Amino acid sequence: MKITLFIPTYNEIQGVKVIMPRIKKEWVDEILIIDGNSTDGTKEWLEQNGYKVITQKKLGLLAAWWQGFETATGDIIIPFSPDGNSVPEVIPVLVDKIKEGYDMVIASRYKDGAKSDDDTWITAIGNFMFTKLINILFGGQYTDALGMYRAFKKELIVSLKLDDSKNEIFEVLLSIRAAKRKLKIAEIPGDEPPRVDGEDSRAHPGFWGRFKGGLKMVSIISKEFFKR
Repeated sequence: MKITLFIPTYNEIQGVKVIMPRIKKEWVDEILIIDGNSTDGTKEWLEQNGYKVITQKKLGLLAAWWQGFETATGDIIIPFSPDGNSVPEVIPVLVDKIKEGYDMVIASRYKDGAKSDDDTWITAIGNFMFTKLINILFGGQYTDALGMYRAFKKELIVSLKLDDSKNEIFEVLLSIRAAKRKLKIAEIPGDEPPRVDGEDSRAHPGFWGRFKGGLKMVSIISKEFFKR
């Protein structure tokens, strides 16, 4: 079983300097970095420190994700945020757990005392409500259906037809379709610390970006429910 750690970057220089040295290369078989044409020295710093960096072909975070999925050589993919939100030391825990035979393992921000320091009261309520709704409508047992930090079998991209919905929020769609198919899913506790630079990134695009993301989730949940 080959493990790919997938890291999308875009102007993450402060984060990568702090976070990347904490990642032990023996934890995974491949560290795949897709850079969205950073202008702050992120790509150069990574290359100087021995990392292979692939330049993103199309604009946007979703485009980076799909380029990463299509490029990854691992049987298991772990998306990782280099801005400080993802705790590196959780990587081997995810790897050990998925090797027990699970289709997907989520590092839950709300399981067994784990917490998100990146949450506002609005996002905390939103995460709770959307996770609860996914559980009710699709038979899930999640505590955190929206978190990006997870390990999953690459084959799910095809078997769940996720590659037919490349404009949707990937982790939400994956959680819904995995629950609908009654796949073997586990969660481990995983804190979400604040971002290193304290600023919004492509994944955290300010209030209006998060509001639009919430509307997008409503759309995804509705479409998936009426597909049943």
